[in-house]
Amino acid sequence: MTLLSTLAPVRVGLEALTIGDVVAVARHDAPVSLTPASLAAMRDSRAVVDALAADPAPHYGVSTGFGALATTFIDRERRAQLQLSLVRSHAAGSGPEVEREVVRALMLLRLSTLLTGRTGARPVVAETYAAILNAGITPVVHEYGSLGCSGDLAPLSHVALAAIGEGPVRDRDGARRTSRDALAAAGIAPLVLEEKEGLALINGTDGMLGQLALALTDLETLVGTADITAAMSVEALLGSDSPFAPDLQALRPHPGIGAAAENMRRVLAGSGIVASHRTADCTRVQDAYSLRCAPQVAGAVRATMAHAREVAGHELAAAVDNPVVTLDGRVESNGSFHGAPVAYVLDFLAIAVADLASMSERRIDRMLDPARSHGLPPFLAHEVGVDSGLMIAQYTAAGIVSELKRLAVPASVDSIPSSAMQEDHVSMGWHAARKLRTAIDGLARVLGIEAMTAARAQSLRAPLAPSPATGAAASSLGDHAAPGPDRFLAPDIDAAAAAVRTGEVRAAVESVVGPLA
Repeated sequence: MTLLSTLAPVRVGLEALTIGDVVAVARHDAPVSLTPASLAAMRDSRAVVDALAADPAPHYGVSTGFGALATTFIDRERRAQLQLSLVRSHAAGSGPEVEREVVRALMLLRLSTLLTGRTGARPVVAETYAAILNAGITPVVHEYGSLGCSGDLAPLSHVALAAIGEGPVRDRDGARRTSRDALAAAGIAPLVLEEKEGLALINGTDGMLGQLALALTDLETLVGTADITAAMSVEALLGSDSPFAPDLQALRPHPGIGAAAENMRRVLAGSGIVASHRTADCTRVQDAYSLRCAPQVAGAVRATMAHAREVAGHELAAAVDNPVVTLDGRVESNGSFHGAPVAYVLDFLAIAVADLASMSERRIDRMLDPARSHGLPPFLAHEVGVDSGLMIAQYTAAGIVSELKRLAVPASVDSIPSSAMQEDHVSMGWHAARKLRTAIDGLARVLGIEAMTAARAQSLRAPLAPSPATGAAASSLGDHAAPGPDRFLAPDIDAAAAAVRTGEVRAAVESVVGPLA
Protein backbone atom coordinates (compact mmCIF):
# COMPACT_ATOMS: atom_id res chain seq x y z
CA MET A 1 0.00 0.00 0.00
CA THR A 2 1.25 3.48 -0.84
CA LEU A 3 2.01 5.58 2.21
CA LEU A 4 -0.50 8.34 2.81
CA SER A 5 2.16 11.04 3.13
CA THR A 6 3.60 10.37 -0.34
CA LEU A 7 0.43 11.23 -2.25
CA ALA A 8 -1.05 14.61 -3.06
CA PRO A 9 -4.50 15.17 -1.52
CA VAL A 10 -7.54 14.68 -3.72
CA ARG A 11 -9.69 17.81 -3.51
CA VAL A 12 -13.36 16.95 -3.17
CA GLY A 13 -15.95 19.62 -3.75
CA LEU A 14 -18.23 21.08 -6.38
CA GLU A 15 -16.06 19.89 -9.27
CA ALA A 16 -16.56 16.32 -10.46
CA LEU A 17 -14.06 13.71 -9.37
CA THR A 18 -12.18 11.72 -12.00
CA ILE A 19 -11.71 7.97 -12.21
CA GLY A 20 -8.08 8.59 -11.28
CA ASP A 21 -9.19 10.44 -8.13
CA VAL A 22 -11.35 7.51 -7.09
CA VAL A 23 -8.53 5.00 -7.62
CA ALA A 24 -5.99 7.20 -5.80
CA VAL A 25 -8.12 7.36 -2.67
CA ALA A 26 -9.62 3.87 -2.82
CA ARG A 27 -6.59 1.83 -3.82
CA HIS A 28 -3.60 3.99 -2.86
CA ASP A 29 -4.83 5.79 0.28
CA ALA A 30 -4.47 9.32 -1.09
CA PRO A 31 -5.79 11.80 1.49
CA VAL A 32 -8.84 13.93 0.75
CA SER A 33 -9.37 17.63 1.34
CA LEU A 34 -12.65 19.55 1.19
CA THR A 35 -13.07 22.79 -0.73
CA PRO A 36 -14.46 25.84 1.12
CA ALA A 37 -17.00 26.48 -1.64
CA SER A 38 -18.50 23.03 -1.24
CA LEU A 39 -18.84 23.43 2.53
CA ALA A 40 -20.57 26.78 1.93
CA ALA A 41 -22.98 25.06 -0.49
CA MET A 42 -23.76 22.49 2.21
CA ARG A 43 -24.54 25.24 4.72
CA ASP A 44 -26.89 26.93 2.24
CA SER A 45 -28.86 23.78 1.48
CA ARG A 46 -28.97 22.88 5.15
CA ALA A 47 -30.80 26.11 5.83
CA VAL A 48 -33.53 24.93 3.44
CA VAL A 49 -33.86 21.62 5.30
CA ASP A 50 -33.98 23.38 8.68
CA ALA A 51 -36.83 25.58 7.43
CA LEU A 52 -38.76 22.52 6.25
CA ALA A 53 -38.13 20.78 9.54
CA ALA A 54 -40.00 23.58 11.29
CA ASP A 55 -42.96 23.30 8.89
CA PRO A 56 -45.97 21.40 10.30
CA ALA A 57 -46.63 20.01 6.78
CA PRO A 58 -44.93 16.65 6.01
CA HIS A 59 -41.83 16.64 3.78
CA TYR A 60 -40.37 13.34 2.60
CA GLY A 61 -37.04 12.48 4.15
CA VAL A 62 -37.27 15.38 6.58
CA SER A 63 -40.42 14.76 8.60
CA THR A 64 -41.75 11.45 7.24
CA GLY A 65 -40.85 7.80 7.23
CA PHE A 66 -39.15 6.18 4.24
CA GLY A 67 -40.04 4.00 1.30
CA ALA A 68 -43.50 2.51 1.79
CA LEU A 69 -43.76 4.51 5.06
CA ALA A 70 -43.38 7.85 3.30
CA THR A 71 -46.90 8.95 4.29
CA THR A 72 -46.19 8.59 8.02
CA PHE A 73 -45.55 11.98 9.68
CA ILE A 74 -42.86 11.98 12.39
CA ASP A 75 -42.99 14.51 15.24
CA ARG A 76 -39.93 16.73 15.53
CA GLU A 77 -38.77 15.28 18.86
CA ARG A 78 -38.59 11.83 17.27
CA ARG A 79 -36.68 12.73 14.11
CA ALA A 80 -33.18 12.18 15.45
CA GLN A 81 -34.34 8.70 16.41
CA LEU A 82 -35.84 8.34 12.92
CA GLN A 83 -32.45 8.95 11.27
CA LEU A 84 -30.67 6.64 13.69
CA SER A 85 -33.26 3.91 13.18
CA LEU A 86 -32.95 4.29 9.41
CA VAL A 87 -29.21 3.66 9.45
CA ARG A 88 -29.42 0.79 11.93
CA SER A 89 -32.25 -1.01 10.13
CA HIS A 90 -30.74 -0.58 6.68
CA ALA A 91 -27.31 -1.89 7.74
CA ALA A 92 -28.61 -5.36 6.95
CA GLY A 93 -25.83 -6.77 4.79
CA SER A 94 -24.81 -10.39 4.86
CA GLY A 95 -22.02 -12.57 3.55
CA PRO A 96 -18.28 -12.06 3.13
CA GLU A 97 -16.62 -8.70 3.69
CA VAL A 98 -16.28 -6.49 0.64
CA GLU A 99 -12.75 -5.47 -0.37
CA ARG A 100 -11.22 -2.44 1.33
CA GLU A 101 -10.76 -0.52 -1.92
CA VAL A 102 -14.44 -0.91 -2.79
CA VAL A 103 -15.54 0.43 0.59
CA ARG A 104 -13.18 3.39 0.33
CA ALA A 105 -14.44 4.13 -3.18
CA LEU A 106 -18.08 4.20 -2.12
CA MET A 107 -17.22 6.37 0.92
CA LEU A 108 -15.41 8.87 -1.30
CA LEU A 109 -18.25 9.02 -3.80
CA ARG A 110 -20.85 9.54 -1.07
CA LEU A 111 -18.64 12.32 0.29
CA SER A 112 -18.54 13.86 -3.18
CA THR A 113 -22.33 13.91 -3.40
CA LEU A 114 -22.61 15.45 0.08
CA LEU A 115 -20.28 18.24 -1.03
CA THR A 116 -22.47 19.18 -3.99
CA GLY A 117 -24.78 20.83 -1.48
CA ARG A 118 -27.79 19.06 -2.92
CA THR A 119 -28.42 16.59 -0.06
CA GLY A 120 -29.17 19.04 2.75
CA ALA A 121 -26.64 17.50 5.13
CA ARG A 122 -24.53 19.69 7.46
CA PRO A 123 -20.84 20.30 6.73
CA VAL A 124 -19.88 18.25 9.79
CA VAL A 125 -21.19 15.13 8.04
CA ALA A 126 -18.78 15.60 5.14
CA GLU A 127 -15.94 16.51 7.47
CA THR A 128 -16.48 13.31 9.44
CA TYR A 129 -16.44 11.14 6.31
CA ALA A 130 -13.23 12.83 5.16
CA ALA A 131 -11.64 12.25 8.55
CA ILE A 132 -12.57 8.56 8.50
CA LEU A 133 -11.05 8.14 5.04
CA ASN A 134 -7.88 9.98 6.02
CA ALA A 135 -7.53 7.90 9.19
CA GLY A 136 -7.57 4.72 7.11
CA ILE A 137 -10.65 3.39 8.92
CA THR A 138 -12.73 1.06 6.74
CA PRO A 139 -16.26 0.07 7.78
CA VAL A 140 -17.08 -3.61 7.39
CA VAL A 141 -19.46 -3.92 4.42
CA HIS A 142 -20.94 -7.21 3.27
CA GLU A 143 -21.40 -8.86 -0.13
CA TYR A 144 -25.20 -9.00 -0.12
CA GLY A 145 -27.77 -6.32 0.66
CA SER A 146 -27.96 -3.97 -2.31
CA LEU A 147 -30.55 -4.15 -5.09
CA GLY A 148 -29.11 -1.11 -6.82
CA CYS A 149 -32.22 0.97 -6.07
CA SER A 150 -32.62 3.10 -3.96
CA GLY A 151 -28.94 2.91 -4.68
CA ASP A 152 -26.61 0.76 -2.63
CA LEU A 153 -28.64 1.03 0.55
CA ALA A 154 -27.17 -1.69 2.75
CA PRO A 155 -23.49 -1.10 1.86
CA LEU A 156 -23.83 2.65 2.40
CA SER A 157 -25.73 2.04 5.63
CA HIS A 158 -22.86 0.01 7.07
CA VAL A 159 -20.58 2.98 6.35
CA ALA A 160 -23.03 5.40 7.95
CA LEU A 161 -23.31 3.08 10.96
CA ALA A 162 -19.56 3.32 11.47
CA ALA A 163 -19.72 7.12 11.23
CA ILE A 164 -22.16 7.24 14.14
CA GLY A 165 -19.88 5.02 16.22
CA GLU A 166 -21.62 1.68 15.80
CA GLY A 167 -20.72 -1.57 14.07
CA PRO A 168 -17.34 -3.10 13.17
CA VAL A 169 -14.53 -1.51 11.15
CA ARG A 170 -10.99 -2.31 10.06
CA ASP A 171 -8.28 0.08 11.14
CA ARG A 172 -5.37 1.15 8.94
CA ASP A 173 -3.49 -2.05 9.84
CA GLY A 174 -6.47 -4.23 8.95
CA ALA A 175 -7.36 -5.14 12.52
CA ARG A 176 -11.08 -5.53 13.21
CA ARG A 177 -12.30 -3.14 15.91
CA THR A 178 -15.51 -1.52 17.06
CA SER A 179 -16.21 1.72 15.28
CA ARG A 180 -16.41 3.64 18.53
CA ASP A 181 -12.91 2.51 19.56
CA ALA A 182 -11.41 3.20 16.13
CA LEU A 183 -12.96 6.66 15.92
CA ALA A 184 -11.78 7.51 19.42
CA ALA A 185 -8.23 6.37 18.62
CA ALA A 186 -8.26 8.65 15.57
CA GLY A 187 -9.74 11.59 17.48
CA ILE A 188 -12.98 11.58 15.47
CA ALA A 189 -16.26 12.36 17.21
CA PRO A 190 -19.14 10.06 16.17
CA LEU A 191 -21.85 11.78 14.16
CA VAL A 192 -25.19 12.64 15.72
CA LEU A 193 -27.57 12.72 12.80
CA GLU A 194 -30.25 15.36 12.29
CA GLU A 195 -33.18 15.59 9.87
CA LYS A 196 -32.55 14.22 6.38
CA GLU A 197 -28.95 13.19 7.11
CA GLY A 198 -29.44 9.47 7.54
CA LEU A 199 -31.17 9.35 4.20
CA ALA A 200 -28.48 11.51 2.60
CA LEU A 201 -25.82 9.00 3.66
CA ILE A 202 -27.38 5.86 2.20
CA ASN A 203 -29.29 6.83 -0.95
CA GLY A 204 -26.83 6.58 -3.84
CA THR A 205 -25.16 4.45 -6.51
CA ASP A 206 -21.72 4.91 -5.00
CA GLY A 207 -20.85 1.24 -4.53
CA MET A 208 -21.52 0.24 -8.12
CA LEU A 209 -19.89 3.41 -9.48
CA GLY A 210 -16.77 2.92 -7.36
CA GLN A 211 -16.40 -0.61 -8.64
CA LEU A 212 -16.87 0.62 -12.22
CA ALA A 213 -14.02 3.10 -11.75
CA LEU A 214 -11.75 0.38 -10.35
CA ALA A 215 -12.72 -2.05 -13.11
CA LEU A 216 -11.98 0.42 -15.89
CA THR A 217 -8.57 1.09 -14.36
CA ASP A 218 -7.77 -2.62 -14.24
CA LEU A 219 -8.98 -3.14 -17.79
CA GLU A 220 -6.73 -0.37 -19.08
CA THR A 221 -3.80 -2.59 -18.11
CA LEU A 222 -5.35 -5.87 -19.18
CA VAL A 223 -6.60 -4.90 -22.65
CA GLY A 224 -3.13 -3.75 -23.67
CA THR A 225 -1.66 -6.91 -22.18
CA ALA A 226 -4.13 -8.95 -24.26
CA ASP A 227 -2.57 -7.40 -27.38
CA ILE A 228 0.83 -8.51 -26.10
CA THR A 229 -0.19 -12.09 -25.36
CA ALA A 230 -1.96 -12.30 -28.73
CA ALA A 231 1.22 -11.12 -30.46
CA MET A 232 3.26 -13.69 -28.51
CA SER A 233 0.87 -16.41 -29.66
CA VAL A 234 1.01 -15.26 -33.29
CA GLU A 235 4.77 -15.56 -33.07
CA ALA A 236 4.71 -18.93 -31.29
CA LEU A 237 2.30 -20.36 -33.87
CA LEU A 238 4.31 -19.10 -36.86
CA GLY A 239 1.50 -16.71 -37.70
CA SER A 240 1.62 -13.65 -39.91
CA ASP A 241 1.63 -10.00 -38.93
CA SER A 242 0.32 -8.88 -42.33
CA PRO A 243 -3.38 -8.80 -41.27
CA PHE A 244 -2.48 -6.03 -38.83
CA ALA A 245 -1.23 -3.67 -41.55
CA PRO A 246 -2.44 -0.05 -41.24
CA ASP A 247 -4.05 0.09 -44.68
CA LEU A 248 -6.11 -3.03 -43.93
CA GLN A 249 -7.24 -1.66 -40.59
CA ALA A 250 -8.20 1.65 -42.20
CA LEU A 251 -10.80 -0.18 -44.27
CA ARG A 252 -12.80 -0.67 -41.07
CA PRO A 253 -11.97 2.47 -39.12
CA HIS A 254 -12.91 1.60 -35.57
CA PRO A 255 -10.36 3.43 -33.41
CA GLY A 256 -10.09 0.62 -30.87
CA ILE A 257 -9.38 -1.97 -33.55
CA GLY A 258 -6.73 0.24 -35.09
CA ALA A 259 -5.10 0.75 -31.70
CA ALA A 260 -4.98 -2.99 -31.00
CA ALA A 261 -3.53 -3.75 -34.45
CA GLU A 262 -0.90 -1.06 -34.03
CA ASN A 263 0.07 -2.50 -30.65
CA MET A 264 0.49 -5.95 -32.16
CA ARG A 265 2.58 -4.63 -35.07
CA ARG A 266 4.88 -2.80 -32.66
CA VAL A 267 5.21 -5.78 -30.35
CA LEU A 268 6.05 -8.11 -33.26
CA ALA A 269 8.53 -5.72 -34.91
CA GLY A 270 11.93 -7.30 -35.41
CA SER A 271 10.74 -10.86 -34.80
CA GLY A 272 13.08 -13.45 -36.24
CA ILE A 273 10.35 -16.05 -35.86
CA VAL A 274 7.84 -14.10 -37.96
CA ALA A 275 10.49 -13.27 -40.57
CA SER A 276 11.49 -16.92 -40.88
CA HIS A 277 8.30 -17.89 -42.70
CA ARG A 278 7.79 -14.68 -44.65
CA THR A 279 9.10 -16.50 -47.71
CA ALA A 280 7.81 -17.72 -51.07
CA ASP A 281 7.75 -21.34 -49.94
CA CYS A 282 5.26 -20.62 -47.11
CA THR A 283 2.02 -22.26 -48.26
CA ARG A 284 -0.29 -21.07 -45.47
CA VAL A 285 -2.79 -18.49 -46.72
CA GLN A 286 -4.61 -17.45 -43.55
CA ASP A 287 -4.19 -17.80 -39.80
CA ALA A 288 -6.99 -18.97 -37.52
CA TYR A 289 -9.49 -16.40 -36.34
CA SER A 290 -8.11 -16.33 -32.80
CA LEU A 291 -4.87 -14.95 -34.28
CA ARG A 292 -6.01 -12.96 -37.28
CA CYS A 293 -9.04 -11.36 -35.62
CA ALA A 294 -7.42 -10.50 -32.29
CA PRO A 295 -7.52 -6.72 -32.97
CA GLN A 296 -11.21 -6.88 -33.83
CA VAL A 297 -12.11 -8.39 -30.45
CA ALA A 298 -9.68 -6.27 -28.42
CA GLY A 299 -10.87 -3.21 -30.32
CA ALA A 300 -14.49 -3.96 -29.50
CA VAL A 301 -13.51 -4.28 -25.84
CA ARG A 302 -11.93 -0.83 -26.07
CA ALA A 303 -15.13 0.59 -27.57
CA THR A 304 -17.13 -0.90 -24.72
CA MET A 305 -14.72 0.62 -22.23
CA ALA A 306 -15.04 4.03 -23.91
CA HIS A 307 -18.82 3.89 -23.49
CA ALA A 308 -18.44 2.83 -19.87
CA ARG A 309 -16.02 5.71 -19.21
CA GLU A 310 -18.55 8.15 -20.65
CA VAL A 311 -21.25 6.82 -18.31
CA ALA A 312 -18.85 6.94 -15.37
CA GLY A 313 -18.03 10.56 -16.20
CA HIS A 314 -21.70 11.52 -16.08
CA GLU A 315 -22.14 9.69 -12.78
CA LEU A 316 -19.07 11.28 -11.21
CA ALA A 317 -20.59 14.68 -11.98
CA ALA A 318 -23.94 13.72 -10.45
CA ALA A 319 -25.62 14.46 -7.13
CA VAL A 320 -27.47 11.23 -6.38
CA ASP A 321 -29.92 11.49 -3.50
CA ASN A 322 -33.66 11.50 -2.85
CA PRO A 323 -35.06 13.98 -2.11
CA VAL A 324 -32.62 16.63 -3.31
CA VAL A 325 -32.32 20.31 -2.49
CA THR A 326 -32.45 22.19 -5.80
CA LEU A 327 -30.46 25.29 -6.64
CA ASP A 328 -33.56 27.46 -6.22
CA GLY A 329 -34.30 26.05 -2.77
CA ARG A 330 -36.93 23.39 -3.47
CA VAL A 331 -36.80 19.90 -1.96
CA GLU A 332 -37.91 17.44 -4.60
CA SER A 333 -38.30 13.69 -4.85
CA ASN A 334 -36.67 12.13 -7.91
CA GLY A 335 -35.41 8.84 -9.33
CA SER A 336 -31.70 9.56 -9.76
CA PHE A 337 -30.78 6.78 -7.33
CA HIS A 338 -31.84 4.12 -9.85
CA GLY A 339 -28.69 2.29 -10.89
CA ALA A 340 -29.66 1.32 -14.45
CA PRO A 341 -27.11 3.55 -16.25
CA VAL A 342 -24.24 2.04 -14.29
CA ALA A 343 -25.65 -1.48 -14.17
CA TYR A 344 -25.93 -1.71 -17.94
CA VAL A 345 -22.30 -0.84 -18.62
CA LEU A 346 -21.09 -3.12 -15.82
CA ASP A 347 -22.91 -5.97 -17.53
CA PHE A 348 -21.64 -4.88 -20.94
CA LEU A 349 -18.05 -4.95 -19.67
CA ALA A 350 -18.54 -8.46 -18.28
CA ILE A 351 -19.57 -9.62 -21.77
CA ALA A 352 -16.48 -8.01 -23.31
CA VAL A 353 -14.19 -9.51 -20.66
CA ALA A 354 -15.60 -12.99 -21.23
CA ASP A 355 -15.04 -12.78 -24.99
CA LEU A 356 -11.50 -11.43 -24.68
CA ALA A 357 -10.62 -14.31 -22.34
CA SER A 358 -12.36 -16.82 -24.60
CA MET A 359 -10.20 -15.84 -27.58
CA SER A 360 -7.08 -16.05 -25.42
CA GLU A 361 -7.99 -19.57 -24.30
CA ARG A 362 -8.42 -20.66 -27.94
CA ARG A 363 -4.87 -19.56 -28.68
CA ILE A 364 -3.60 -21.47 -25.64
CA ASP A 365 -5.28 -24.64 -26.86
CA ARG A 366 -3.88 -24.17 -30.37
CA MET A 367 -0.29 -23.93 -29.07
CA LEU A 368 -0.70 -27.22 -27.20
CA ASP A 369 -2.21 -29.23 -30.07
CA PRO A 370 0.44 -30.79 -32.37
CA ALA A 371 -2.12 -30.94 -35.19
CA ARG A 372 -2.36 -27.13 -35.22
CA SER A 373 0.83 -25.81 -33.61
CA HIS A 374 3.10 -26.16 -36.67
CA GLY A 375 5.84 -28.25 -35.20
CA LEU A 376 5.63 -27.70 -31.46
CA PRO A 377 5.66 -30.81 -29.23
CA PRO A 378 2.31 -31.98 -27.84
CA PHE A 379 1.33 -29.80 -24.87
CA LEU A 380 4.82 -28.28 -25.04
CA ALA A 381 5.96 -31.28 -23.00
CA HIS A 382 9.66 -31.86 -22.33
CA GLU A 383 9.50 -35.65 -22.83
CA VAL A 384 6.27 -36.51 -24.60
CA GLY A 385 4.43 -39.32 -22.84
CA VAL A 386 6.35 -39.03 -19.60
CA ASP A 387 5.55 -35.33 -19.23
CA SER A 388 2.14 -33.69 -19.65
CA GLY A 389 3.56 -30.21 -20.15
CA LEU A 390 0.91 -27.50 -20.03
CA MET A 391 -2.03 -29.80 -20.76
CA ILE A 392 -3.88 -29.00 -17.54
CA ALA A 393 -3.01 -25.30 -17.66
CA GLN A 394 -5.37 -25.20 -20.64
CA TYR A 395 -8.01 -26.98 -18.55
CA THR A 396 -7.65 -24.25 -15.96
CA ALA A 397 -8.04 -21.54 -18.59
CA ALA A 398 -11.04 -23.33 -20.07
CA GLY A 399 -12.67 -23.64 -16.65
CA ILE A 400 -12.19 -19.93 -16.01
CA VAL A 401 -13.62 -19.00 -19.41
CA SER A 402 -16.65 -21.17 -18.76
CA GLU A 403 -17.21 -19.29 -15.52
CA LEU A 404 -16.75 -15.94 -17.28
CA LYS A 405 -19.47 -16.88 -19.76
CA ARG A 406 -21.81 -17.51 -16.84
CA LEU A 407 -20.83 -14.17 -15.31
CA ALA A 408 -21.58 -12.48 -18.63
CA VAL A 409 -25.30 -13.13 -18.11
CA PRO A 410 -26.66 -9.66 -17.27
CA ALA A 411 -27.70 -8.88 -13.73
CA SER A 412 -29.50 -5.73 -14.83
CA VAL A 413 -32.31 -7.61 -16.58
CA ASP A 414 -33.44 -8.97 -13.23
CA SER A 415 -35.62 -7.09 -10.78
CA ILE A 416 -37.04 -8.17 -7.44
CA PRO A 417 -39.65 -5.71 -6.08
CA SER A 418 -39.10 -4.52 -2.53
CA SER A 419 -40.45 -2.19 0.17
CA ALA A 420 -44.04 -3.38 -0.10
CA MET A 421 -44.00 -2.74 -3.87
CA GLN A 422 -43.05 0.93 -3.48
CA GLU A 423 -39.68 0.05 -4.97
CA ASP A 424 -41.13 -2.14 -7.68
CA HIS A 425 -38.25 -2.02 -10.16
CA VAL A 426 -34.59 -2.25 -9.17
CA SER A 427 -31.32 -2.24 -11.14
CA MET A 428 -29.25 -5.00 -9.51
CA GLY A 429 -26.24 -2.83 -10.36
CA TRP A 430 -24.31 -3.86 -7.24
CA HIS A 431 -24.51 -7.49 -8.36
CA ALA A 432 -23.38 -6.50 -11.85
CA ALA A 433 -20.36 -4.81 -10.26
CA ARG A 434 -19.52 -7.78 -8.06
CA LYS A 435 -19.54 -10.26 -10.93
CA LEU A 436 -17.44 -7.92 -13.08
CA ARG A 437 -14.74 -7.86 -10.39
CA THR A 438 -14.67 -11.66 -10.48
CA ALA A 439 -14.57 -11.65 -14.28
CA ILE A 440 -11.61 -9.26 -14.39
CA ASP A 441 -9.67 -11.51 -12.04
CA GLY A 442 -10.44 -14.46 -14.33
CA LEU A 443 -9.27 -12.53 -17.40
CA ALA A 444 -5.93 -11.78 -15.75
CA ARG A 445 -5.47 -15.47 -15.00
CA VAL A 446 -6.27 -16.57 -18.55
CA LEU A 447 -3.93 -13.96 -20.04
CA GLY A 448 -1.24 -15.11 -17.61
CA ILE A 449 -1.61 -18.69 -18.81
CA GLU A 450 -1.42 -17.52 -22.42
CA ALA A 451 1.72 -15.48 -21.74
CA MET A 452 3.33 -18.44 -19.98
CA THR A 453 2.36 -20.84 -22.77
CA ALA A 454 3.51 -18.55 -25.58
CA ALA A 455 6.81 -17.82 -23.82
CA ARG A 456 7.51 -21.53 -23.52
CA ALA A 457 6.55 -22.05 -27.16
CA GLN A 458 8.89 -19.20 -28.20
CA SER A 459 11.79 -20.90 -26.50
CA LEU A 460 11.03 -24.11 -28.38
CA ARG A 461 11.40 -22.22 -31.70
CA ALA A 462 15.10 -21.62 -31.03
CA PRO A 463 17.40 -20.81 -32.72
CA LEU A 464 14.78 -18.49 -34.22
CA ALA A 465 14.62 -15.37 -32.08
CA PRO A 466 11.46 -13.64 -30.84
CA SER A 467 10.97 -9.92 -31.23
CA PRO A 468 12.70 -7.74 -28.63
CA ALA A 469 9.30 -6.87 -27.15
CA THR A 470 7.93 -10.40 -26.89
CA GLY A 471 11.29 -11.52 -25.56
CA ALA A 472 10.99 -8.90 -22.83
CA ALA A 473 7.49 -10.15 -22.02
CA ALA A 474 8.79 -13.70 -21.70
CA SER A 475 11.69 -12.55 -19.53
CA SER A 476 9.28 -10.78 -17.17
CA LEU A 477 7.84 -14.21 -16.30
CA GLY A 478 11.27 -15.54 -15.31
CA ASP A 479 11.58 -19.27 -14.74
CA HIS A 480 7.79 -19.61 -14.53
CA ALA A 481 7.65 -19.92 -18.33
CA ALA A 482 10.79 -22.00 -18.75
CA PRO A 483 10.48 -25.36 -20.54
CA GLY A 484 11.65 -28.55 -18.89
CA PRO A 485 10.40 -31.65 -17.09
CA ASP A 486 7.02 -31.42 -15.39
CA ARG A 487 6.92 -29.48 -12.12
CA PHE A 488 4.31 -28.20 -9.70
CA LEU A 489 2.43 -25.93 -12.11
CA ALA A 490 0.05 -23.93 -9.90
CA PRO A 491 2.74 -21.52 -8.62
CA ASP A 492 3.81 -20.79 -12.20
CA ILE A 493 0.22 -20.00 -13.18
CA ASP A 494 -0.27 -17.75 -10.15
CA ALA A 495 2.99 -15.91 -10.82
CA ALA A 496 2.12 -15.36 -14.48
CA ALA A 497 -1.35 -14.10 -13.56
CA ALA A 498 0.18 -11.71 -11.02
CA ALA A 499 2.64 -10.40 -13.62
CA VAL A 500 -0.31 -9.66 -15.92
CA ARG A 501 -2.53 -8.17 -13.21
CA THR A 502 0.10 -5.82 -11.81
CA GLY A 503 1.16 -4.63 -15.27
CA GLU A 504 4.61 -6.18 -15.06
CA VAL A 505 4.29 -7.89 -18.45
CA ARG A 506 3.00 -4.73 -20.08
CA ALA A 507 5.73 -2.60 -18.47
CA ALA A 508 8.42 -4.98 -19.77
CA VAL A 509 7.13 -4.60 -23.32
CA GLU A 510 6.71 -0.83 -23.03
CA SER A 511 10.32 -0.56 -21.88
CA VAL A 512 11.21 -1.76 -25.39
CA VAL A 513 8.58 -0.19 -27.67
CA GLY A 514 7.27 2.72 -25.62
CA PRO A 515 3.70 3.24 -24.33
CA LEU A 516 1.04 1.06 -25.92
CA ALA A 517 -2.37 2.35 -26.91
